[in-house]
Amino acid sequence: MQTITLQIPEDLYARIQQRADRARRSVEAEFIDVLASAVPGNEQFPPELREAVAALEKLDDAELWRCARRRLRVGVASELQSLHFKRQEGALTQTEQDRAEQLCLEYDREMLVRAHAALLLKERGHDVSSLLETSSKSWG
Repeated sequence: MQTITLQIPEDLYARIQQRADRARRSVEAEFIDVLASAVPGNEQFPPELREAVAALEKLDDAELWRCARRRLRVGVASELQSLHFKRQEGALTQTEQDRAEQLCLEYDREMLVRAHAALLLKERGHDVSSLLETSSKSWG
């Protein structure tokens, strides 16, 4: 295990704490779960995610800014969270499992596109610090 100290916006911490309380877990365990689900393991990205990232390379700066500021469709985060809590109770039907996988892919795609667009903007010499201020609002 590695130890890391982070400065976290209060509203983000409060949301994670609420999730942890609902799941009857520690805040630390909830953060680890969020990080583990956000960062893929050694497996490669699915083709649709690789294609989404590759397409960003061809965009101009204005289009990259739009991608970096995109938000999830209304309700995606709350539906995904609801299914996550239901899964913790062990009560997902096959249809719900399929929906959860579909929503996870959509969430992963949006977060990956936003992060890569920000990286490209930074590499092109732009100050992307304003994206950090709005990133916690992307959860819906």
